[in-house]
Amino acid sequence: QVQVVESGGGLVQPGGSLRLSCVASGTTLRINAMGWYRQAPGDQRELVAGIVGFTETKYADSVKGRFTISRDRVKNVMYLRMDSLKPEDAGVYYCKAAMPGRDIWGQGTQVTVSS
Repeated sequence: QVQVVESGGGLVQPGGSLRLSCVASGTTLRINAMGWYRQAPGDQRELVAGIVGFTETKYADSVKGRFTISRDRVKNVMYLRMDSLKPEDAGVYYCKAAMPGRDIWGQGTQVTVSS
């Protein structure tokens, strides 16, 4: 069984930075890919950034050049470094771990971007 737990959200001013963390526990060797998703009030959950294995990354166009996803093989942690934050980046950020036959989601961490 795999579990993922997010942390690192909070309130930040526009232009500021945050780093989100997602700790995976359990049979983590079965995780093929991981991703960060954002859900704003009234909107559907959308992919912000994903990583296949430990190096192949992809980003939503809206965050390219500002966000960086990474994954630590030893610590079993995935990160999302968010720079130059904008109000439209706000929402609940969810971590997802993809394994053969199922996806595991975390509970989410709130990011608020406001002055």
